Amino acid sequence: MTSVASQVIHRALQTGASDAECVFAEGEEFSANVRLGEVESVKEAGSKALGLRVLIGHCSGSAYTSDLSAAGLEKLVESAVGLAQITSEDPCHGLPEVGELGSVGADLDLFHEDVRDLPAEEKIALAKQCERAALDLDSRITNSEGGSCSSGWGRRLLVNSRGFQGEYRRSLCSVSTVPVAQSGEDMQRDWWFTIGRSFATLEPADQVGRRAAERALQRLGAVKVETKRVPVVFEPRAARTLVSNLFEAVSGDSIYRHASFLAGKLGERVAAEGVTVVDDGLLPGGFGTSPFDDEGVPTRRTLVIENGVLRSYLLNSYTARKLGLKTTGNASRSLAGNPGIGPGNLYLQAGPHTPEQIIASVQDGFYVTELIGFGVNMVTGDYSRGAAGLWIRNGELAFPVHEVTIAGNLNRMLEDIEMVGSDLEFRGAVAAPTLKIREMTVGGK
Repeated sequence: MTSVASQVIHRALQTGASDAECVFAEGEEFSANVRLGEVESVKEAGSKALGLRVLIGHCSGSAYTSDLSAAGLEKLVESAVGLAQITSEDPCHGLPEVGELGSVGADLDLFHEDVRDLPAEEKIALAKQCERAALDLDSRITNSEGGSCSSGWGRRLLVNSRGFQGEYRRSLCSVSTVPVAQSGEDMQRDWWFTIGRSFATLEPADQVGRRAAERALQRLGAVKVETKRVPVVFEPRAARTLVSNLFEAVSGDSIYRHASFLAGKLGERVAAEGVTVVDDGLLPGGFGTSPFDDEGVPTRRTLVIENGVLRSYLLNSYTARKLGLKTTGNASRSLAGNPGIGPGNLYLQAGPHTPEQIIASVQDGFYVTELIGFGVNMVTGDYSRGAAGLWIRNGELAFPVHEVTIAGNLNRMLEDIEMVGSDLEFRGAVAAPTLKIREMTVGGK
């Protein structure tokens, strides 16, 4: 496919393009869903396609195809060049400079054969085992929304007209379940999962099932609370959403459009001193790891916030030119279209406090385990989301809470992070440990 991609690039240049890049992607995916021990669905699919982006001066056009015949590739080139001929010129469009291109040579532990080779029957058995462990934990687990096992692998190849050629493979697998707990008329659900690059690195399926059941059980008897301003503690699964919000705020697209509350604040203090946020595209086995970004720029470790001070935005070549800066190797794209921006492994660095110590520091407050809805304004930082979790009283988790909202402002929330947990773990490309925010409004009755 490297040869095919190079031929497509050559043909695009012959047809009038001044620069071109070609992306080839192929992969397979599998998923099995069971409910109450019975298989509900099994899906297995494969895909293979090629995308082309061309530049005529500073005009850009793109197209993609899954028809890899000679005629299909010729049509691909015609479509991409034709679109570039009718689009508006933008002086910031263009491939990275030759000196910026490259690929990390180290082994990043991204692909494991067992994800591709494990028989479907064994994957289905993992889904059943996970759900069964949840159902067997307690008689109050009366139902289930199912258990699942999914896996997939893919290969990605990038070639451009400035001499770059690179490719890599990645694998991914996960097991999860969603049990339902009931006590009288009260019914509650929750879920848990394990995810990894290899089945060998997953948590045991029965352990995942028990954890999901425990989370559902702890929600029984949930109540609303009176509206008040109190300390709020985010468990890691909820805290990672704050880092996702932060990613939007430091993304170059938001910055050059002045659509972020962090625009123009490089070098300024924007968070509490104990807060350090890193984007690391080189983390071995990471869910956002790759040897190069989707423009052929080597991935790297970028300090976004260092001890509360904003050190860097996350940029691709286009947004870097817009802002007069250098790309951070965060270009992300599908087969067609201009590159956007994506995180590598973006995380808030672990702190010195255990989750138990953080909870013990709160006399009256809210421990958030789930966030609902979208209520974040990136321009102003205003924050309001539905939430569920547990109330903290005298330093202990006292009773479950639901149907409340938490409100504040992201700018102030970052500055008010009082304690950072030691329990950082990656269950995706964005991660955070337990976080305690000094005060937010919890809206209930």
